[in-house]
Amino acid sequence: MIAIVHHPDYVAPAPARSTYQWNKNGLIRDLLHCEGERIDWHEPQASPVEWLEAVHDPDYVAEVLEERMPPEKTRRIGFPVTAQVARRSQAVAGGTYLAARIAMAQGFAANSAGGSHHALHSTGAGYCVFNDLAVAAHRIAEERLAERILIVDCDVHQGDGTASLLAGRSDIATYSIHAEKNFPARKAQSTLDIALPDGTGDDAYLAALSDSLTPMIDMFAPDLILYQAGVDPFAGDRLGRLSLTLDGLVRRDRWIAHAAIARRVPLASVVGGGYGIDALEVARRHVATILTLGSAFEKHWLQGERGFLPLGRSGRGVEIPTITKT
Repeated sequence: MIAIVHHPDYVAPAPARSTYQWNKNGLIRDLLHCEGERIDWHEPQASPVEWLEAVHDPDYVAEVLEERMPPEKTRRIGFPVTAQVARRSQAVAGGTYLAARIAMAQGFAANSAGGSHHALHSTGAGYCVFNDLAVAAHRIAEERLAERILIVDCDVHQGDGTASLLAGRSDIATYSIHAEKNFPARKAQSTLDIALPDGTGDDAYLAALSDSLTPMIDMFAPDLILYQAGVDPFAGDRLGRLSLTLDGLVRRDRWIAHAAIARRVPLASVVGGGYGIDALEVARRHVATILTLGSAFEKHWLQGERGFLPLGRSGRGVEIPTITKT
């Protein structure tokens, strides 16, 4: 079975004047429901405020949760932060954390939302409110469940917020492969950035990915990978500048899965970016990623006599926290 983390608050009504496709997460949920008993559903708890404040400015966290976002920050985010948006953002951060915990127990789990990699210390940006990747990675490290966490960001846009929030840490590394000329105009410094020219296609993309990420994984030796699996490198994406085919996205995700499996590193994925006129088509791209990753782990993840072998180089097994199944 493929573990999927989903919360009802992921599906929020669209705020006024928003161009973001708010129905995307509901469509992802519906398409995954069509997979029937193959999917193992989990519902997260909302991220506690103190987890958010550990990576974000407490004043900014309060602005979000109390619905008093200044106009300039609203413009940077791209939509008004309503009570529903605030609840969704808090739930998504909790969902990425839960997906990481489940992955460390079972090999793989996917959050059906998340990947808000543009959210910065004191503001959101680019449709991102709270940086769920940074929140989850910081919390996992604080709980000493993993000695080294690698965030692999394959969204077409650079993960500038994640890079800046986690800069200088020895226990968390960030990798971003993205379109060089795409948003944001001012890039941050990830542990490793791979900037690609416009129009990069399947073979060149996959060569750049494998040539750069393979040595990074082997050198950093992570105990956990958080994978920002944006599907906006697709050639037909409304906000992308790369030229991957649907088959190229599948090859990318299969390579990521096998790179983790070969090194017995658990992997948790988040949805990331994907944009287009047809929201159902975009949702299908995201679901294809989740199923590609999940299928690889179902087929290849090694099992011991009493289930999954203990994970992490500390040799410590990880139990799934108390959760609610939907």
